[in-house]
Amino acid sequence: MEQLNTNAVAGVALSRAELEEHLAQGVRRFESCTFDDEDLSRLDLQGCTFERCTFAGAILFACKLARSHWLRCRAGGVDLESVDAVDARFDGCDLNNAKWRRAKLASAAFHGCKLTGASFEEVAHLGIHFEECLLVGADMRGFSFKKATLKQLEFSEAYLSGCDFREAVFEGGSLRNAVLKLAKFQGADLRATNIEGVRLTEVGLFKGAVISHAQAAAFLRELDLVVI
Repeated sequence: MEQLNTNAVAGVALSRAELEEHLAQGVRRFESCTFDDEDLSRLDLQGCTFERCTFAGAILFACKLARSHWLRCRAGGVDLESVDAVDARFDGCDLNNAKWRRAKLASAAFHGCKLTGASFEEVAHLGIHFEECLLVGADMRGFSFKKATLKQLEFSEAYLSGCDFREAVFEGGSLRNAVLKLAKFQGADLRATNIEGVRLTEVGLFKGAVISHAQAAAFLRELDLVVI
C-alpha cells in the first residue's frame, strides 16, 4: 500500500473494516484502490474523492456521498440504492447497470460517464446535470429536463416514459428507439439529435417541438408518404 499523505491512500484493495479505519484517521482521498464486491452499506463518505478506483459489484446502500468526487472510477453493477449523493460529481466513470433506486441526486453532476442500463427509479433529481453521457437502455422514467441543455446524451432504447423535455435544447445525442410514452416535448429543440425509430403512435408527443426538414421527412415516410 502506498500512503500518499495523512489524507490519501493509493494502490491497495480495501475491505470495509480497512476503509473505516482510514476514514477514522481522516483519510478522504483514495487513488487506484479496489473495493470490488465489498459491502460498504451506510458508510459516511461525504466529501471523499475516489480516483481510478474500482467498485464492481460493490454495495453502497444508503451511503452518505454528498459532495463526493469520483474520477475515472469503474463501478459496473454497483448498488447505490438510497444513497445521499447531493452535490456529488462523477467524471469519466463507468457506472453501467448501476442501481440508483430512491437515491438523492439533487445537484449531482455526471460528465463523460457510461450509465448504460442504469436504473434511476424513484430518485430525487432536482438540478441534476448530465453531459456527454451514455444512457443507453437506462431507466429514467419521470425525469424532468425542462428547459435544460442536453449535450451529447445517448438515450437510445432508454425508458423515458413521463419525462419532461419541454423547452429543452438537444445538442447532439440520440433518442433512437427510446420508450417515450407520455413524455412531453412542447417547445423542445430536437434538430441536432437522432429521433429515428419514433413510432407512429408517438408522433403526437412532438407537437410543438422544433425539428429539422430531414426529421420531418422521416416522420412522413413513417406515414408511407413519398417525400420529393
